[in-house]
Amino acid sequence: MPGFVSNVEDWWEEPSCVRFFERLASFSRLILFDKRGTGLSDRVAEMPTLEERADDIHAVLDAVDSPAAAIFGVSDGGALAALFAASRPERTSALVLYGTIAAFISWFPTAEELERFLRLVDDTWGTGASLARYAPSMAPDARFRDWWARHERQGGSPGAVKELLRMSAEIDIRPVLPAIHVPALVLHRRDDAAVTVEAGRYLARHIPGAQYVELPGVDHLPWVGNSEAVLAEIEEFLTGTRPAAEPERMLATVLVASIAGATPLALRLGDRRWLDLMERFRALARREFERFRGRELSLSGDGFAARFDGPARAVRCAEAVSQALAPLGADIRAGLHTGEIELAGGAGVAVQIASWILPRRCSTLKHADEHPGDTHCGWHDGHGFQPPAGAAVVQRAAGLDAGRRAERSFGPGRAGCPQGALPHDHVRHRAGHVRRAGD
Repeated sequence: MPGFVSNVEDWWEEPSCVRFFERLASFSRLILFDKRGTGLSDRVAEMPTLEERADDIHAVLDAVDSPAAAIFGVSDGGALAALFAASRPERTSALVLYGTIAAFISWFPTAEELERFLRLVDDTWGTGASLARYAPSMAPDARFRDWWARHERQGGSPGAVKELLRMSAEIDIRPVLPAIHVPALVLHRRDDAAVTVEAGRYLARHIPGAQYVELPGVDHLPWVGNSEAVLAEIEEFLTGTRPAAEPERMLATVLVASIAGATPLALRLGDRRWLDLMERFRALARREFERFRGRELSLSGDGFAARFDGPARAVRCAEAVSQALAPLGADIRAGLHTGEIELAGGAGVAVQIASWILPRRCSTLKHADEHPGDTHCGWHDGHGFQPPAGAAVVQRAAGLDAGRRAERSFGPGRAGCPQGALPHDHVRHRAGHVRRAGD
């Protein structure tokens, strides 16, 4: 059960959501739906009560031929999930609550705070401004903020959102909690910016036999932050088996590129035309990332970083971006790094290495000898090209624009793949969990 607004189609446009749902589906049959009045569900003249929404869960389970299911409730959706578990135990095999409230005061403690948020909805809904409350760690990420802004708009209109919040102000399932007699797991992040951790502790104390896991973090959205910790707890609770730790490093290629001669080009174009060029640049970069199966790491200003499963696709992506920019009178300079990268934190040092390789009208390709077994590639203007010792030029191609040359150089190994580049042993240290709420 999602929070107060959702859109099941738009979830699949955000990679962190996709990873989260695919992990859930790896050990369960995953059923998703938008609550009545939100997302892809029909709009209604009057917002339904919790009891009516519980009937909707029943109808969805019937429609997909599911006699009983583990109900996973997020945020205020958890209150609905808890009510369903208490009133329909025969259809509920287990209950999982994340960042959930038993009473609305855990979400907005005072009427004044609710009114402030309603004014924020009036003024900024659809711009992504609420991200500071629901996923503060992602607030600086322009790409995620753009997706969240669209998710707000596709989840509900400002008027519908205000009605939903006013309806949610009536939520108080505290008397229902002792009547829940199905296995229950309560998860809450200690510094959740939207719902106080005391809400999770209260639920765990008052649901008979509930397990409680308190996780570090500030984000209210479960797929943001250390989502793997959330998923691992759910999987162990539902299956009895804790999954093996996911690898934190992988072999991949990082492509870093920026507009060549950005400063003089910006001065020549002027503010308006430069900003238009940057919009076009970002749009076509994202198009080529998707085309060549890349994953965006960053895209801001006049540059980007992206991750690919191999150097060939990264090179072709850079060429495609360059060719698309040529009619606009612009070009890119690009650097590649293939090697082990960190999955968390935007690929870690790999981006820095690729940025260092990225040519600055230099006459020699830079090579990071301190990373043996890794592969590096740089493009430059072709003035006195000198590949690093031990590197082989495996292909020469037409230039990035008319009349220029680009040379590709990969380290030793077939098709640009490093020889003997195996993942280093890595041990994940789990943060300590509070596994039971106190009495």
